Amino acid sequence: MKKINEIFYSLQGEGMNTGTAAIFIRFSGCNLNCDFCDTHHEDGTMMTDDDIICEVNKYPAKMVVLTGGEPSLWIDKELIEKLHEINKFVTIETNGTNNLPDGIDWVTCSPKKGGTVVLNHIDELKVVYEGQSLKKYDKYITCNRFLQPCSNKNVKETIECIKKYPEWRLSLQTHIIVGIR
Repeated sequence: MKKINEIFYSLQGEGMNTGTAAIFIRFSGCNLNCDFCDTHHEDGTMMTDDDIICEVNKYPAKMVVLTGGEPSLWIDKELIEKLHEINKFVTIETNGTNNLPDGIDWVTCSPKKGGTVVLNHIDELKVVYEGQSLKKYDKYITCNRFLQPCSNKNVKETIECIKKYPEWRLSLQTHIIVGIR
């Protein structure tokens, strides 16, 4: 059983896959406490893997986004395998503080204050920019580095930072900008 906050169909609004149709599986609960979090962790319904697959099958998109909260608290190899069995491309948005099961197709790691990243493989590093030094992110090996303004509030400062550190790319929360989930 896994605690699911919601399953919904929309477009990916952030990072490398912005604009791609996706089925979002939002898990409840997190091991960190970020000020800007948009998930109500007390909400959620306990679901089996088969219940989750049944919901996912309602939508035509190939991409599934495991998000939260912190999905690594709930996911396992069996769920990943079941998603692959129905021909889904499985992505995860994680704070990186927990190991992940094998088989995830795309790993987006968004390190947060108070957490230590333990992942060996990161496809995409997405950092919420609040004026912090980017030097501490040099240790992460990835070809895709995204800097995201905090709640779209400090866009100009984020752009100026990227101009100083051009290995980073801008990631806006386009789902919020265009008014979708």
